[in-house]
Amino acid sequence: MMLRRIENTIYPLAGVAVILIAWELYTWAFGISRIVLPSPSDIYHASVANWRILLVETWPTFFESLLGFALAVVIGIPIAVCVANSRILNLTLYPILIATQSVPKVAIAPIVLVWFGLGMQSKLVIAFLVAFFPMVVDTAAGMRATPPGLLELARSLRASRLQIFLKVQFPAALPFVFAGAKVAVTLAVIGAVIGEFVGSVNGLGNLLLAANSQLDSPLAWAALVWLSVLGILLFAAVVVAERLIMPWSGSGH
Repeated sequence: MMLRRIENTIYPLAGVAVILIAWELYTWAFGISRIVLPSPSDIYHASVANWRILLVETWPTFFESLLGFALAVVIGIPIAVCVANSRILNLTLYPILIATQSVPKVAIAPIVLVWFGLGMQSKLVIAFLVAFFPMVVDTAAGMRATPPGLLELARSLRASRLQIFLKVQFPAALPFVFAGAKVAVTLAVIGAVIGEFVGSVNGLGNLLLAANSQLDSPLAWAALVWLSVLGILLFAAVVVAERLIMPWSGSGH
C-alpha cells in the first residue's frame, strides 16, 4: 500500500518535471520570445514577483467557483433524485437539461452579466450553470443503478420509501454523486473564469486579460498556473470529502 502511494506521487511529479525541462530547453534552444511563449523559469519569476497580486485575485475566483459548485450540489442532487424516481419528471426535465447544456456558456455569459451586473453574482451563476449538469446526470444515473435485489430486500422488510431512499438508494448512488462532483468542481472554476472574461473588475480571469493586453505573457501564464492549482485543490477537497463520507471505497478515484 505504501509503495503504491509513493508511485502515485512520484510518477505524476516525474511527468511534470520532464515536460517542464523539455519546455525550458525548447524556449532556450530556439530563442522563443517571452511574449510568444515564456519559459517555465520566466513564469516562476513572474509568480514570485507578483505573488501578492495573484493571491489577491485568486480569492474572488475561489469564492465564485466554490459557491457555484455548492449551488450545483444543493440544487442538482434533489432534482436528480426527483428525475430518477419519477418517469413524468424524467420525460419533462431531461430534454430541458440537455437543451440548456448544449448552449455554449460563453454565449449565455453576456446575458447573465446584464441580469446580475459585474459583481460576484454573475460569475456565481455562470459557475453554477456549468457545474449543474454533471451533478444531475451522474446522481440520477447512480439512483437508477441501485441493485434491484437491495430494493426488494428493503421492501420485504416493509421499509418506507423515505427509509429505502436514505438507507439503500442514496448510499448506493454516492460513488456516482462524487464522480459528478469531481467533474463539477473543476468545471465551476472554468465557469467563474468565463464570467470574469466577459466582464469583471477582479479575479484571475480579469488579471489574465489585463496581462495579455499589456503583452506580459509570463504574468498571464502565471495566472493560468494559479488557476490550475486552484482547480487541483478544489478537486482534492472533493476527494477528501469522498474518503471521509465513503471510507469503504478506499480508492478515492
